Amino acid sequence: MMRLFRAALIQSRVGKDHAKNLDNASRLIAEAKKGGAHLVALPECFNSPYGTKFFNEYAEAIPDGPTCNMLSKAAKEHSVYLVGGTFPEVENGKFYNTCTVWNPEGNLLCKYRKMHLFDIDIPGGITFKESDVLHAGDEPVTFDFEGVRIGLGICYDLRFEELAKLYRLQGCEVLIYPGAFNMTTGPIHWELLQRGRALDNQVYVFAISPARNEQGYIAWGHSQVTDPWGKVTAQAGHGEEIVYDDVNLEECDKIRQQIPIFSQRRTDVYDTVKK
Repeated sequence: MMRLFRAALIQSRVGKDHAKNLDNASRLIAEAKKGGAHLVALPECFNSPYGTKFFNEYAEAIPDGPTCNMLSKAAKEHSVYLVGGTFPEVENGKFYNTCTVWNPEGNLLCKYRKMHLFDIDIPGGITFKESDVLHAGDEPVTFDFEGVRIGLGICYDLRFEELAKLYRLQGCEVLIYPGAFNMTTGPIHWELLQRGRALDNQVYVFAISPARNEQGYIAWGHSQVTDPWGKVTAQAGHGEEIVYDDVNLEECDKIRQQIPIFSQRRTDVYDTVKK
């Protein structure tokens, strides 16, 4: 079991040129490998602009299509576990916001479809309705990283503690959320939510944003690693960059032993269960 590893969160800049987005992501994956990363993660909508009007245009099937081809090739060429951020997926005429995960042999380990769609209306802030185009996934997804169980969520999923709790109960020590919080909620909630999910569940949390653009949907940025004590151990600014963190999973062991909240839960009174 890998208890010590280097993670790289790629906060890539995304534009309307699909091929350029893929080339840029591929270049940054190679750079992350040179930086010593064992696990590399890309942001939400790394191959297309974020917005309901773009999902149809940029959608691809999984595992076919240029985005999956790039991710498979990059994972194999650089011998890394690659969390392929998200991109719009199409299947049977339905669209999803989907995260794929690839092993060092370039094989698809799993895919996760965003379960909680971003439908909000904040007067004077932002109005957005993903459900105008997207369908929600309905299955929590974990994968094995050299003996470490990792759970997946996407952006708005970060707000739902029940999903994170299910992952902890399934033995996860790391939760990964590609996400593109906006300039209204990002400054207030982005860091806070990650610290809450990490502390409540005694896990590491990785959240990976696209770099901030000047037009269209403007992402907050600030990709972040939070440890199981709720401490931010690495954080980006708002531009394109790679954030590295040397993760020591013994921190999970330590806090779970010192503050044994999961053995102290009153499951005779309450519980979190998967239906």
